[in-house]
Amino acid sequence: MSAQNQIVLEDQFVASQGEGSVATGSMHLSRYFASSSPVLLSSWQYVGAKRAIDLVASVILMSIFAIPGIFIAFAVFLTSRGPIFYREERIGRGGRTFRIFKFRSMHRDASKRAQVAESHKDGNVLEWRMLKHLRDPRITPIGGFLRRWSLDELPQLINVFRGEMSLIGPRPVVASELAFYGDLLPYYLAATPGLSGLWQVSGRSHVDYDQRSKLDASYVQSWSLTADFCILCRTIPAVLGRIGAH
Repeated sequence: MSAQNQIVLEDQFVASQGEGSVATGSMHLSRYFASSSPVLLSSWQYVGAKRAIDLVASVILMSIFAIPGIFIAFAVFLTSRGPIFYREERIGRGGRTFRIFKFRSMHRDASKRAQVAESHKDGNVLEWRMLKHLRDPRITPIGGFLRRWSLDELPQLINVFRGEMSLIGPRPVVASELAFYGDLLPYYLAATPGLSGLWQVSGRSHVDYDQRSKLDASYVQSWSLTADFCILCRTIPAVLGRIGAH
């Protein structure tokens, strides 16, 4: 691979970073990929056409799922104590933070339950977050159902509408997960996080962090509207078939 085709992302990230950004440096990633020049996600197709599609689609989907969302909200409210919605800080494009919306699927005392489970060697929060086939003591019965069918993620259409997320992109992570990306972190930070993406249609919980980071890097490097459409089409059977969902 020639020097000009090596993937050096420093300029992209330094230019886009602002207050609250995660600092990144120049990363040479040619040892992971041997393909042509990377896609620049500052193109009009990405910042214009993709955003327009996200905006229109999020409005349509929120209208479609408004009534089911009301029933889910009542189910969450009636089956466990605590708020209906769960909000958590995630890392977005360029390292900027935002709060993600989800239907609450955990007990109100989730942190206390996690501490008890960890003291009994039943796992830890990062393992439960990534390896969802492990029994997570923080999850409510209705929360387990919502997660299996990805219904807890419907409120993230709000994040898509606000421009914090996209329909398709890398799955948004918390700050403690960034270290797992290693040299591939600039790829994650280059894109707008997505409601679905290569990870979701490639096994989800059956995919470890190493594979997940490479999938995100591959998505960014070869991004196109056509690729997004293909992933979107694969998302429907992945959700209905509960592929990698727990």
